[in-house]
Amino acid sequence: MGVFRKFFSIYCIIVFLVFMLLLFPFVIFASFFGKVKGGNMVYKICGLWADLAFFFWGIGHKYIYEAPKLDTAVFIFNHISYLDAAILVKAFRKRPVRVLGKAEMAQVPIFGFIYKNAVVMVNRSSPEARYQSLQLLKQIVRKGISIIIAPEGTFNVTNKPLKEFYNGAFEVAIETQTPVQPVLFLDAYDRMHYQSIFTLNPGKCRTVFLEPIPVNGYTLQDVQKLKTLAFEKMETALIKYKAGWIKT
Repeated sequence: MGVFRKFFSIYCIIVFLVFMLLLFPFVIFASFFGKVKGGNMVYKICGLWADLAFFFWGIGHKYIYEAPKLDTAVFIFNHISYLDAAILVKAFRKRPVRVLGKAEMAQVPIFGFIYKNAVVMVNRSSPEARYQSLQLLKQIVRKGISIIIAPEGTFNVTNKPLKEFYNGAFEVAIETQTPVQPVLFLDAYDRMHYQSIFTLNPGKCRTVFLEPIPVNGYTLQDVQKLKTLAFEKMETALIKYKAGWIKT
């Protein structure tokens, strides 16, 4: 299985790069339309990229709605794999969204250009940069555009359902009075382990939309309360669905 995964992963990387190069001219064209309209166009292009990749990788994506997906929300998801990015653009495609992503990814040739035109970048090593990113996210939400944040910040490399959450997503939700909707990526860990991109394998990939959490009446004094509520809701659901990385 280990040898198969390595060869299959090489094939998948080639597929990924081929479609990236084929779609790159369209991203360049879209970038001339500005951050909002152009960003929406780039995001749709990335959705097509993910569709093509998943088809050739043999990965079947399935939605599970424990509650309807909101039109505008602060969406939070569990971060467990490099595959999360591809799942994101498949799961959130009918309305404009923006994802908070690591600034260092913008340094990757070609991919970085696509990346910086599709996400809100944050340099986590700089408190000032983090603050500026949060301010930008608030502006985006106030325009009716949903945002997507991994509150864990980095990969969860523990055997627990989740690692500790940062405050940022919940501060944005409270300050803009926008509901939080937790989302689970149940199979990203099984499809591609966080330790290496050479662990990719075909199979199912489920995305679960959980019940939204209203923030009406919440103030910044309630950030910890909201964060704990979201954490517990996601933790309970991950255990219920028997996520593959949880060890008891």
